[in-house]
Amino acid sequence: MTSGHGPQAGETAEDARIVRTRADVARTAFDVLVEEGSEALTHARVAERAGYSKTTLYKHWPARSDLAATALEALRDFKHYEPTGDTRSDLIGELTTFRQAVLDLRLDLVLSAMAQWATLDTMRHVRNEINSEGQRPIRGILEHVFEGPELEAAISMLSGVVACPSLMFGTVPDDDVIEAAVDIVLNRARPSR
Repeated sequence: MTSGHGPQAGETAEDARIVRTRADVARTAFDVLVEEGSEALTHARVAERAGYSKTTLYKHWPARSDLAATALEALRDFKHYEPTGDTRSDLIGELTTFRQAVLDLRLDLVLSAMAQWATLDTMRHVRNEINSEGQRPIRGILEHVFEGPELEAAISMLSGVVACPSLMFGTVPDDDVIEAAVDIVLNRARPSR
C-alpha cells in the first residue's frame, strides 16, 4: 500500500493510483452493500459514491459479481479474538468478537447478501473463502478437542449461534447464550482427548 506521499520503492505512480482506486472502490462497495443493500450494489451507485467513472469500474470490475467480491474483501481485515490457550475462554472470546462484528460491520446484511449470491460461481468461491477464514480461529481452538465430523459439527454449531439469529431474526445472542453454546459443545468432548 502507499503512504499517500507518492509511490513506494519499485512502484510507479500508475501502480499507486491503481492500488488507491481499488481500495476506494472496495471500501465504497462494502459501504453500499451494508448501508443500501445488495440490490443497490451497482456500477453506477459505487461510481457515484466513490467519485470514479463507471468506465473505470467496468474496466476493473466488469461484472456486478466482481464488485460484490471486491466489497467482501473488506471482511479479510476483520480482527479476531487473540487466543489465550484456555479453550472455553477462547471460544467465548471469538464468538463475542464475531457478535460485535455483526453489530459494527452489519455482517448480518453481508451474510444475507452472500446467501443471495450463492448460485454465482464467482461468488461461491468468495463466500467459501470468507467463511473458511471466519471459522479458522474456532477451528484452531477446537482441533485439539474434536476431529473429523465432530469437529465440523462443533464449528458449525458455534458459528451458527451468532450467525443464525442475526440472519433469521435480526438479533444477536447475549453473553449467556454464547456461554451456554460453548458449554454444550465442550461437554460433548470425550475425556480421552
